[in-house]
Amino acid sequence: MSGKEFRFFLTCDINLPVTFRVERFQGPLPSLSKSPNSGIDSIITEERRAELYVECALYIDGAPFGLPVRTRLEAGGASCCWNELITMSTKYRDLTAHSQLAFTVWDVSCGKDEGLIGGATVLLFNNNMQLKTGKQKLRLWPGKEADGSFPTVTPGKVPKHERGELERLEKLVNKYARGQIQCVDWLDRLTFKAIEKIKQNENCKNGSSSLYLVVDFCSLEHQVIFQESGANFLLPSPIASTNELVTVWDPEIGKTNPSEHKQLKLARSLSRGIIDRDLKPSSNERKSIQRILKYPPTRILSGDERQLLWKFRFSLMSEKRALTKFLRCVEWSDVQEAKQALELMKRWEMIDVCDALELLSPVFESEEVRAYAVSVLERADDEELQCYLLQLVQALKFERSDKSCLSQFLVKRALNNIELASFLRWYVAVELYDPAYAKRFYSTYEMLEENIVKLAAGPSGEEDGFKLWQSLLRQTELTEQLCSITKDVGNVRGNTQKKIEKLRQFLSGALSELAYFEEPIRSPLAPGVLITGIVPSESTIFKSALHPLRLTFQTQSGGTWKVIFKKGDDLRQDQLVVQMVSLMDRLLKLENLDLHLTPYKVLATGQDEGMLEFIPSRSLTQILQEHRSIINYLQKFHPDEHGPFGITASCLDTFIKSCAGYSVITYILGVGDRHLDNLLLTDNGCLFHVDFGFILGRDPKHFPPPMKLCKEMVEAMGGAESPYYTRFKSYCCEAYNILRKSSNLILNLFHLMACSNIPDVASDPEKGILKLQEKFRLDMDDEACIHFFQDLINESVSALFPQMVETIHRWAQYWR
Repeated sequence: MSGKEFRFFLTCDINLPVTFRVERFQGPLPSLSKSPNSGIDSIITEERRAELYVECALYIDGAPFGLPVRTRLEAGGASCCWNELITMSTKYRDLTAHSQLAFTVWDVSCGKDEGLIGGATVLLFNNNMQLKTGKQKLRLWPGKEADGSFPTVTPGKVPKHERGELERLEKLVNKYARGQIQCVDWLDRLTFKAIEKIKQNENCKNGSSSLYLVVDFCSLEHQVIFQESGANFLLPSPIASTNELVTVWDPEIGKTNPSEHKQLKLARSLSRGIIDRDLKPSSNERKSIQRILKYPPTRILSGDERQLLWKFRFSLMSEKRALTKFLRCVEWSDVQEAKQALELMKRWEMIDVCDALELLSPVFESEEVRAYAVSVLERADDEELQCYLLQLVQALKFERSDKSCLSQFLVKRALNNIELASFLRWYVAVELYDPAYAKRFYSTYEMLEENIVKLAAGPSGEEDGFKLWQSLLRQTELTEQLCSITKDVGNVRGNTQKKIEKLRQFLSGALSELAYFEEPIRSPLAPGVLITGIVPSESTIFKSALHPLRLTFQTQSGGTWKVIFKKGDDLRQDQLVVQMVSLMDRLLKLENLDLHLTPYKVLATGQDEGMLEFIPSRSLTQILQEHRSIINYLQKFHPDEHGPFGITASCLDTFIKSCAGYSVITYILGVGDRHLDNLLLTDNGCLFHVDFGFILGRDPKHFPPPMKLCKEMVEAMGGAESPYYTRFKSYCCEAYNILRKSSNLILNLFHLMACSNIPDVASDPEKGILKLQEKFRLDMDDEACIHFFQDLINESVSALFPQMVETIHRWAQYWR
């Protein structure tokens, strides 16, 4: 809830009994003794042991309402604590504006006759007609029963002119308890200590002559406002000679205006359909429509914009971009309007796959609309479909049934492509850990298994469906064994070298079946690659707290396949980021711009386990320690006396392009926590990023630069005045404008991940998507974006503070 919103309940809607808690009595307890001369009771103010109870009665408009309720007997002296919950027979909906509670404290320790200690009365509503909440400290009137008449003669509220510092502080403490004052842990502890000292000083100075009863009024989720049942206003119209403001609570705030709703229905009625067919937008209306069509998919349409699109729906049918916007302006609760919208949808110009993804978002609940989106997806080839498969599996959460058109489509396409089948099985299997959607994903998993098992053997000797499914299950068996190995190796005492030796002993001895598989297994990372066993001598362990394994698999074709297996780390966020890198690489190449990106493969095989493709490379930290500069490192592998900086032109070009590609992508995705250990460089000059624990603007370091461009990268290009650095900036601007054209696709994919368990997406999906949208600067044209992005680069290069952080991080890594 934003700070400007005020949410509340009305008393007339609350069918709950009035409830409060009587906490404690405070003050010097009067003692009753018989005067032998006068025969009357005299009050001697000295502490004594007493047995007290509190009588609670509800008064409405000065008259008793319902039966009074008593607390239990409690023995005590100057401080007597009940902490008892009292529930009255009256409900909140029965209250009036002048409802009040009367509390009378009685003492039964005086023999047969009950001794009256004192009473107090408190109104249930404040001056703004809000139900009082939190602790109320009521001052008792000694020797008087609580008076329930209105106005009362025993008010529990201390008059303003009698209030001291203690009353002021207690009022603030009550506000703090109700959450109206922000919590600051260290400051709160100091404040409460100071308040206790003030209480002690005041008591010593003035004594404690007053009697108090502390009552705690229960709180609901939102504030409660008084409203009589069936009334449309609280007070009569303030027509009087006074200039005082009168607060009127309108229960219709936020609800649909019946007149406007009726006008809207008349304007959009089916009887206007014949007229609307021939309507053409004017010049200004056409400009407004074009502006609306350029809105990102996250933009909510206003009432006027929705009305405009509905009015010219027939003339927009040839504009495929307009369909998703048109479907957003449909009143789906109106059966006739929804029916006409679905008929128009079928006749609309066929939309692109990107727009079909938008129709699968949680915004659209209509089964017909979602089925139409699936029919559009059928046009995508397997390569494109695999780019969106992760999000399409997440979109199953927004379907109306377990066996939806989308789930059937995904299973159908998986039957003809082993890579799609393998990845679909893994993506669905990981979601089985989510109790909210486990039943739905288990249904899809069963459907996939049933259909694959039914497949017949191919004419060219391909394995039948049963064997195919068994080969996929063996992937899970392999990962389970790797989890067990990781645990066993982690329990080995000693340094990393001893753990590596133990790993190789396992693979050569007790677990020798992993060195030579009985049957080849499809690699979970690349199902097209058949692996036949692990090479023990080439397998090792990284120096890390989680002890990730680096395994070398022998392939059926005679080559090797190196992977990293992690247990204890959630790789789903890394999987998403690398998928986006792969997608952006594809988008750039479609525009004939190859920036030599390295979208290595990542697969989460569980909530805290997974595999990553190992790319032979070295971190910039290692390179700078051993070679002092990136140029020296590249000269070792690609020397050229006549080339720029003594290396081949192609190697330098590869380095510049890869730096530009990752600079743009990490800026758009808001990747954080960048340092020289998670920037890797291959022998041929390809720079790439790893470890994406912080995305969408989150960063553990203070004042991160807008772009992750370190000074060592700029120095390798010849410095900020070099023509190679100018070429780098040119590649950045070109890539940024190309990716901006596909902003809707990227935003739609992230929108489909809104209900995923990926930390930086799930924490606040709406805020994260808006941050992503902001990075595209859709308010600018291409030329303006070139200047904007060049300014970003200059700002990042001149950021000196991150260099200090880098030094500190390097020291921390050294002593780890």
